[in-house]
Parts: sequence; C-alpha cells; structure tokens
Amino acid sequence: MIPQSFIQDLLNRVDIVDVVGRYVPMKKGGANFMGLCPFHNEKSPSFTVSPTKQFYHCFGCGAHGTAIGFLIEYSGLGFVEAVKDLAQGVGMVVPESDDKMPPAQRAEHQAKSLALTEAMTRACDYYRLELRTAERAKNYLIGRGLTGEIAARFGIGYSPDGWDSLRTVFPDYDASALVEAGLVIDRTDEEGSNRKRYDRFRDRIMFPIRNTKGQVIGFGGRILDNGEPKYLNSPETPLFQKGNELYGLFEARQAIRDAGYVLVTEGYMDVVALAQLGFPQVVATLGTACTATHVQKLSRQTDHVIFSFDGDRAGRKAARRALEASLPYAADNKTIKFLFLPSEHDPDSYVREHGTAGFEQQVQDAMPLSQFLLKEVAGDNDLSTSEGRAKVQFDAKPLLQAMPASSLRLQIVRGLAQLTQGTPTEIESLFELSNPVGRSRAAPPRSKRTPPVGLELQVMRLLVAHPALAMELDDDALKAMVHFVPDNAAMLTQLVSAGRQMGEHASFATLSEHLRASGQDFDSMIAEIAAEPESDRDTARLELAGAVRQTKMKVLKAEQERLAAGGMKQPEELMRYRELSLKQEQLRREAEDEIARR
Repeated sequence: MIPQSFIQDLLNRVDIVDVVGRYVPMKKGGANFMGLCPFHNEKSPSFTVSPTKQFYHCFGCGAHGTAIGFLIEYSGLGFVEAVKDLAQGVGMVVPESDDKMPPAQRAEHQAKSLALTEAMTRACDYYRLELRTAERAKNYLIGRGLTGEIAARFGIGYSPDGWDSLRTVFPDYDASALVEAGLVIDRTDEEGSNRKRYDRFRDRIMFPIRNTKGQVIGFGGRILDNGEPKYLNSPETPLFQKGNELYGLFEARQAIRDAGYVLVTEGYMDVVALAQLGFPQVVATLGTACTATHVQKLSRQTDHVIFSFDGDRAGRKAARRALEASLPYAADNKTIKFLFLPSEHDPDSYVREHGTAGFEQQVQDAMPLSQFLLKEVAGDNDLSTSEGRAKVQFDAKPLLQAMPASSLRLQIVRGLAQLTQGTPTEIESLFELSNPVGRSRAAPPRSKRTPPVGLELQVMRLLVAHPALAMELDDDALKAMVHFVPDNAAMLTQLVSAGRQMGEHASFATLSEHLRASGQDFDSMIAEIAAEPESDRDTARLELAGAVRQTKMKVLKAEQERLAAGGMKQPEELMRYRELSLKQEQLRREAEDEIARR
C-alpha cells in the first residue's frame, strides 16, 4: 500500500502538462493546453489540460483525472505501475509497506535495472542500424510484404551472423548486464575452467519487445533460413517475463481505442503484417499460452478482446487456455470472442487472399466466449445419455466457478441447463457457485441518501476545488453542517478529514486522486469542477465562510423555533433563546464586516 502522503508529494512534483504532452500533441489555449482527446475519436480539440489544477478533462467524452489517472487510462498501467513510472521521472523512490529491502539495496537494485534497460536500448539501436546494410534480411521482409515504414514503426532490426557482433557496441563485452539482459550467453566447459561468451541472437530478424512505457525489455529473433528454433525469444530476466508481456501492445494502444477492439494473435509477423495491411489494433503472445495477466492488461485497453487462432488441434488447445485465462475477467461490460481461421491460413495470408473486408467479416463473426465455452464442454459427449450429460456438467464446473457472478454467467448456466436437461438453480447449487443469480431474490432497498444541494453542495464543491480550506473549517462549523445535512454527513466529513490530513499543500489534483481511490461517489462533482475555469482561492475562502455562516444561522434559528414551540416555561430555556439571538447577531455583524472589507 503506497502511503497517501507519497501520492500527494508525487503529484505536487509532477507536471501533468509534461506527462500528457509525451502522448498527446497540445497547444496553449488561454490558461490551459488543448489537443485531440486520446480516448475517443474527434476532429476538433475538446481535450484540455490545466497546469494550475494539474488535471485533464475532455468536454467531449467526459474523461478526466490526474497524471496518475492519465497513465492508467492511456497506457493501461495499474495504479502502482503508474505511480512508479511518474516517480522514476522525478527521482522519487516509491515506498511499499511490504518492502523490507534496505534503502541502499533498493538503490542498487534500481541502478541494475537501469543498466539492463540501457543495454537493451543500445542493442536495439545497433540491430536497427545493421538492418540497413543486410540485404538478405531486407529481402526477406520485403518478401513478406513489409515496407520500411512499418519496419521502422516496430523497430525491426537484424543481428549479424558473428559470434560476438555486440562487441562493437559494447566495449565492455564482459559486463554482467549483458548476460542478465539475455543478450549474450556464458558457457563453460565440463570442468568449469574455460568460459566462452557469445551473442544469443545471430543471423536473425530482430523484433524488439516493448513494455507499456515503450522501453525495450526483450527481443524475438526469427531465423532467416531453415533451422531451429524458428523463433528465439529473450530469456526471462528482471525486465522481461513473457507471461506478462504482449508484443505490439505499446504500438497498438491508440489503434485499439480507435477500432474499439484488440485482436490477439500468435506471432510477431502476424502483428506487423496485419498493421501493414490496415489492422494496427493487433498484439501477440510471446511464444507462450495466454495468461490471466495478458487478459487483465488487454481489458484495461478495451472492453472488446478477440483471440485469433488456427483451426487445427494446436489452435484449439491454445484457444482453450485463452478461455480459461479470460474467465475471471468475463464481465457483463466485456466482450471476449474467439476467431478460428481455416487451417490453411494465418491472419496475414487470409487478408492477402480475401482482402480487408473479408477479414473484417471474420472478426465480426468471431465466436462469443459463452458459445465457445459450451462448445468446449459439450465436446464429443453423448448428450442423449445421463453419463454424457453428467460429463458435460463435470467439465463445465471449474470454468463456471472461475467466473464472477454476473448476468453473463447466468446466461451460460441457462445454456448449460438446457444442454444437459437441468435447471439453472440445480446447476448453481450443484456447482456451489458464488453469489448464485439464477434464484429469485428480493431487490435490494434503494438508497435513501439524497444528492447534495444548496449550501451543502456549495461547501463540498469549495472543499474539492480548494481542499486546503478544510484547515480553516472549525469543528463548530463542521458540526453545524453535519447536523444540517445528515444524508451527506459522511461525504462532507470525508472531504474535511482528507483536506486536513493533506494540509496547506493539498490541491484539487491530489484530493481527486485520493477520492478516486476511496470509492466514494465524487466523480460527477470532480468532472464539473475540472470543466470550470480555475477559481481564486481567496474568493473561495470568502464563499466558504459565507456558506458556513448561513449554515450556522439556520441551525441557530431551528433551535430557537423548537424552544418557542415548547413555550419556554423554564428560565434556562428563555436564557438559551436569548443566547441564540446574540449568536445570530454576531454572525450578522461578521457578514457585514466582511462586506465592508471587500
């Protein structure tokens, strides 16, 4: 768990204009910067970034957030990854509660990681340079229909045939970083005395693998002639774990948003060839089965994932693994499909033979997850027998148990019940599914909380826009507000508590990030404030003081009315009534003095 104080300090150091500017071309427009929104298609700029609020907002689609939120939405990073990325850019080290590593050891670990990243970048530049004069490699790429433009876009290069070609770019060829990065191999004889070091990749087309930040973390090398292995991947390193990465995701991010879906294929050439042919929204697994991490990364980019596999037995086996990896993320707002091409085709050859329209039709007709799941469990079982139907249910049980409770799971349960002559309730009970939805149940009671209006809304908006003002809100004022607006007391208390905790340096951006993480529903209020011009803090302070006085006045009058309604028969009741009148008069004088000072 990253401390909130660190998040606040980070957002105070980071400039959102620089962060967003790395990905979105922007121009100065008044107090803000403007550009085309990266989250939806538009021709006229409606995307604004405020350097004073340290916040972005799109007037077209409503997207908004801090620098952290932008990296999460645009790059598909998780929260911790986004924080670490921003922290690295400003020289901060992210503290973690479960990190027992001493500071010196952590610094050494980070230095080693930077050395590996630098080695991979230099190697990538070298391979790209070598491709320019490697006629055989260039002819191979041209023969596959690739242009120089697409090769440059994906950073494709060539590793020469020499045993130690990297020595020309790494004078210290014996550096440990080259082995740790997977660029070279150390081999000793049986006695362990004679060590030989040589390049891992030789005479291969080189496909650099980038992480979501665009850094080269590994390579895939394709042999030019006959030989094994046909594709050679970087080994697992501190930078690269193939079960966590997808080839082409960095290059495809914007195209995925534009197309509204991502197509997952099985190889490097599928990705670059399809990008050449008009399908840039394609990624590939790295010589390994699709994992849950892959699906999670993809689901951050889009709600529509399509897996493409060959129609042969190996393709079906790979599709089954992708299905199992997808089930924990199969929600009602997600669409996951499976595309099976004819056995004689891969995506590249299919597009070349049938054209883009033909391939688009194949993508559109891909098999939904629900249909593929039922088809898989049905298999070759004889559904006319009790044994066959029982076997189908047996095979379906772990798959359905892996799914979250949802309408989609219910639809699959109903399909399975029809297939096996059962009922949804029977299957949910037999499978011990969490939160069964097939049974009838009473609707949950509707929330009685009314949205904030009037003075309470004004106060909340002021505290969100200028959270440091919470330091000036005394406990009597807070009690008055809570007493007067019991429906939203928790929201108001949370705002004041967060503002006080953050202190004088609290900002709209830091509070917004805190509220986003807390789960409280402030999103619409934050969006409204983000869309408004920057308000002056001194003016906001006066508005807050006025709203607090009005609230206190209402509380005092309400108590007076209760006393009057009771007849004020006791002396202490009459004394309290007069005391309340004096407090009201004092509040009126404060208001008059404030007006005079203006």
